[in-house]
Amino acid sequence: MKFKKKPVEIEAIQWKGDNINEIWDAFTAEHIYGPTEKNPDFLVLNTTEGPMNCPVGWWVIKGVEGEIYSCKDSVFKTTYEQIDW
Repeated sequence: MKFKKKPVEIEAIQWKGDNINEIWDAFTAEHIYGPTEKNPDFLVLNTTEGPMNCPVGWWVIKGVEGEIYSCKDSVFKTTYEQIDW
């Protein structure tokens, strides 16, 4: 059997290494940790499947059920396209 992904709208912000406040404001800080002095280029997201790293250049996504997770830039660009609000 084959399946096609249903069209859904998500919220996402690309982690650039210096925009932590923008990400915290959009998704609340309670699910997102970092960067730290030891790991300045990573965020750690508290996902439904446990902690997930989010390197610089990856996307922080809020899914359709409010879940937070990260996505590699190349996968994000293949899967999603920007819409106007």
